[in-house]
Amino acid sequence: MTADLKLGLNVGYWQRDPDDQTETVLAAERLGYYAVFTAEAYGSDAFTPLTWYAARTTRIKLGTAVAQLSARTPVATAMHALTLDALSGGRLILGVGASGPQVVEGWYGVPFPKPLARTREYIDIMRQVWRREAPVTSAGPHYPLPYPGGTGLGKPLKSIVHPLRPDIPVYLGAEGPRNVALAAELAQGWLPLFIDPAKIEPLFGASLAGRPPGFEIAATVATIVTDDLSAALELAKIPLAFYIGGMGARDRNFHLDLIGRLGYAEEAARVQRLFLDGRRDEAVKAVPDELADAVSLLGPIGRIKERLQLWRDSPVTTLLIAGVRDEPTLRALRDLVG
Repeated sequence: MTADLKLGLNVGYWQRDPDDQTETVLAAERLGYYAVFTAEAYGSDAFTPLTWYAARTTRIKLGTAVAQLSARTPVATAMHALTLDALSGGRLILGVGASGPQVVEGWYGVPFPKPLARTREYIDIMRQVWRREAPVTSAGPHYPLPYPGGTGLGKPLKSIVHPLRPDIPVYLGAEGPRNVALAAELAQGWLPLFIDPAKIEPLFGASLAGRPPGFEIAATVATIVTDDLSAALELAKIPLAFYIGGMGARDRNFHLDLIGRLGYAEEAARVQRLFLDGRRDEAVKAVPDELADAVSLLGPIGRIKERLQLWRDSPVTTLLIAGVRDEPTLRALRDLVG
């Protein structure tokens, strides 16, 4: 059980004008929200919008959920992180994740081998950069430093910048038990998506057993405050159908696998079939109401207050509210959690 549940925002992907959610972020800071997280998939990056918000705020923590490993070498991500962390006064939370083969190979044009081993190497190299104890080296097969081929002139280097913090917190986006266990072993936090709070312990308790004191679990939760629960359920099903059907290949989709672990394998397979066949409206309707409700906070504020107890009773330490833009609703949610 979480003693004090923190509240944050996940504003997702940047898609339109530069101040797309600036007012929402500023309102969240005024209201005492703990953090704001941005995302990336195959369009905008996570760091640029976060820097925009960093320049307009002074207190709220700044997170990526998640920066994709294959988008950048580990040293490049470490450089982004140490720069933004310094510019923001030490407010960065670096959320990283392996994404999936569809995006990694189709968008970034690099192979998708052994994501757990790659993640382990990636985090080690970033921490070498930040700690600046010695020139950065890596003997791993995925990110060897210095590079063993080429001209042969590469040499180990140390950052010319002294990071503000040598221990920038790293959270890991993970959906499978082995990846969650890796987060508990190596990272300071876990970023779950589409998670039923009542099933975290049954599904991931063993994976999380070795997590250190202070380990954070920051769960993104679609939140729709309305008196029309049916309409809220329909809206909450849209991203579920997209991730189950479209964010992965037919025979390899980590989101589909997660929904299966939550107890909806047959229903998820049907959603995927409909989505990939181009019948997207039907795919949305095929998402079970129970699933959409379990992984979200939906309905009137009184109902959300009741359902918050499920999150308080779980290991989750921070709720990252997704989908709320207006200050009155942000305030009402703050009052419920506070």
